[in-house]
Amino acid sequence: MIIHAHMFDHIMKNDILLHSLWDDAHAKTLDEPGLLLYRSNLLGADLRITNFGGGNTSAKVQHKDPLTGKDVAVLWVKGSGGDIGSMKLDGFATLYMDKLESLKGLYKSLDQEDAMVHALNHCIFNLNPRAPSIDTCLHGYVPQVHVDHVHSDAVIAIAAAEDSEALTKKVFGEEMGYLPWQRPGIDLGIKLGDMAAKNPKLVGVVLGSHGLFTWGKTAKECYETTLRIINKAAVWLEENRKRPSFKGEKVKSLSEAERRAVSIRLMPEIRGRIAEGASKVGHFTDAPEVLEFVNSNQLEELAPLGTSCPDHFLRTKIKPLIVPHDADGKALDALIAGYRKDYAAYYDRCKHANSPALRDPNAVIYLVPQVGMLSFAKDRATARIAAEFYINAINVMRGAAGVSKYKGLPEQEAFNIEYWLLEEAKLARMPKSKSLAGRIALVTGGASGIGLAIAHKLASEGACVTIADINDQGMAEVKAQFAKTFGADNVHTVNMDVTKEDAVIRGFDETALKFGGLDIVVNNAGIAIPSPADETTLDVWNKQMAILGTGYFLVGREGFKLLKRQNAAGSMIYIASKNGMVASPGTSAYGAMKAAEIHLARVLAAEGAPFGIRVNTVNPDAVLRGSKIMSEGFRMSRAQSLGIKPEELDDHYRKRSLLQRSVYPEDIAEAVYWFASDASNKSTGNILNVDAGHLASFTR
Repeated sequence: MIIHAHMFDHIMKNDILLHSLWDDAHAKTLDEPGLLLYRSNLLGADLRITNFGGGNTSAKVQHKDPLTGKDVAVLWVKGSGGDIGSMKLDGFATLYMDKLESLKGLYKSLDQEDAMVHALNHCIFNLNPRAPSIDTCLHGYVPQVHVDHVHSDAVIAIAAAEDSEALTKKVFGEEMGYLPWQRPGIDLGIKLGDMAAKNPKLVGVVLGSHGLFTWGKTAKECYETTLRIINKAAVWLEENRKRPSFKGEKVKSLSEAERRAVSIRLMPEIRGRIAEGASKVGHFTDAPEVLEFVNSNQLEELAPLGTSCPDHFLRTKIKPLIVPHDADGKALDALIAGYRKDYAAYYDRCKHANSPALRDPNAVIYLVPQVGMLSFAKDRATARIAAEFYINAINVMRGAAGVSKYKGLPEQEAFNIEYWLLEEAKLARMPKSKSLAGRIALVTGGASGIGLAIAHKLASEGACVTIADINDQGMAEVKAQFAKTFGADNVHTVNMDVTKEDAVIRGFDETALKFGGLDIVVNNAGIAIPSPADETTLDVWNKQMAILGTGYFLVGREGFKLLKRQNAAGSMIYIASKNGMVASPGTSAYGAMKAAEIHLARVLAAEGAPFGIRVNTVNPDAVLRGSKIMSEGFRMSRAQSLGIKPEELDDHYRKRSLLQRSVYPEDIAEAVYWFASDASNKSTGNILNVDAGHLASFTR
C-alpha cells in the first residue's frame, strides 16, 4: 500500500499508521489477566485508538471455582466506568461464562434489556465488587477468547457515514461484518455473537454509528488485529477523501495573540452565565483540527447534527453552541438562552414517562469561528476530556463527509442513551462532590508558608488553584506535588511580581484562560523588614509599600474586575496581620501597610456587595513554621526586641496567647477556606483573627 507524504496531517505527529508496541519479552512474564491488562493499557494510551474512558476489552480465562474447586470459564471485561489506558486489574469485572450464557434463555424481548443488565450481578465470579458494564454481553457472546471494542476515529467515520454498511464492505471486504446502530445490551450481544459464530472468517464487526469490535485467539493477535483494521480504515479514508476538508475555509483564524485575548474575554462571561446551580470549570483549545472545523464552510451544516458515537455525545451533549468571536454580553445572553430553550424542547420531544428529570440545559462545547473551542464541565479534567471527545467527533465528521455524507445519531436514540435509567444509576453512584468543586482560586505567595497551606487546603476541597509567586523553583516543586495529589488538571502556576501591574494582569488572564474564570482570590504575598521608625530608610519603606500596599491593591483590583465581569459572585480574602490592629515596636512600615490592607478589604467589601463579591480579612499572628516572612533576620530582630534568644521565640508567642497554643499555616488555611466556602456566604467586610487569642487585637 502506498502512503503519500501529505496523508494524515490531522493525526498526532503526522504518523499515518499505528505501530505495534507489543513486547514479547514482557508479555511472557504475564498470566492471562495480566496480558489482558497489558493489551488494554496499550490500546487506551493512544487517542487515535479510543478516547478517555471509551471502549472496553475482555478475555475468557480458566479459573478454579472458589466453591467447587473445579475449572470454570470466567469472562474478564472492563467494568462500568474506568479507562482502559490507565486501569489496573481491579478495573475488570469477572463473570461466570456459563451463567452469562444462561441469560439468553431468560431474554425474550427488548423491553427486558435493562433487567438483563441488572441480572449480570447474578453472574459475578468470586464476589468481585466491580460493576459489569452494558457491553458485557457483547464481549461474552463472541466465540473468541480475546475481544476488543474501541472507538477509533477512522472506523467511526465509516460507521457514521450515510452508506456505512456499503462502505464497510468496500473498505474491509469479507473480513469485517456490519451491524446497524442499536443501543448496547443483551440483544446486540446476541446478534454480535451469532454473526461471529456463523462467519468464522470474520476478525471483527463495525457497529453502525458506534465503533469497532475485533477479536483473536491470543491477546497479541487481538491487539494487532485491532491496529491493522484501524490502519486500513485510516489509509482508505485518506486516499479517498474529498479535499479541502469541510468544503474549505470560510473565515481565517485570528492571530494566536488575538485568539488568546478573545478566549480570555469570552470564557468568564460564558462561565458566569451558565453557573446557575453549580460552578463549572473551562478549557480552551485552538488545535489545528478545531480551527479547520470552526473556520470551515460546513461548520453550520455539520455542528447541529451532533455526534454519532454514544461515548462522544455523553461527554459533549447532543450538539455544541456556535459563538461568534465578537459576541458581546447581549449576544451571549441570547445565544445561551436560545440553546437552553432548544435543549428543553429536545427533552420534551423525546422524554418517556419514566425519564429522569431535565438535566443542566447549557451547552458543554462552544465553537468560536476564527478562535477555537471552549468547553465547560463540573471540573477541569471533565472539561478537557469533553474537548478531546469533540476533536474525535470532528475527525469523524471529516472522514465521513470526505467520502460520503456524515450522519449523526437519530435524536430519539441519542436521548435514550443520554437519559437512560442505567446511565442515571451510574451518575447516582458517583461520589458526592467536594465543597469547592467547580471553583477556581488564585493564591499569591502560594509557593511556601501560609500561601502554600492555603492553596493545599483549597485544592483538597476540590478547587482548581493558580499558585502565583516569584519563586519559579518553589512553584515547580509545588506544582509537581499538587499534580500527584490532586491531578495535573487542577493546578496552575504563574510568575507574578505583585508590584508589577502587567505581571498581575497577566496572572489573572492566564487563570481565566486555563480554568475559564475565577471564584476565590487570596491576597497573601508578603514581606517584613523590621526596623525602628527612626532607622527605617526610604528604600525599606518603599519595598514594603510596594508589596504590601501596591501589591495588595493591584491583586485586589484585577481580581475584583474579573469577578465583576464574570458576574457570578465570588470571595476575596486578604491575609493581613495582628500588626494591622495593634502597634508593635519596629514595624512602622509593615504595620502601616497591614492596616491599609485591612481597610482596603473593607472598601472592596462595600463596593463588591451589589455583585455578590464578598471580601474578608484573616489576621494571623506569630506564624513561624514555614513562613518566609519570619526569616532569620526578622526572628533575630523580634527576639532582640523581646530580650530573648531566637530559638525561644516560638515558645514565647505560644505562652503569650490566651489559649497557650502555637499558630500554624494550616490554621490560617482553615480560616481562608471558611471565607471561601458557602458556609460564610453571608459574611463580608469581616476580620477573623487567628492568633490563639491576643487580647490587644480583639476587634472593636
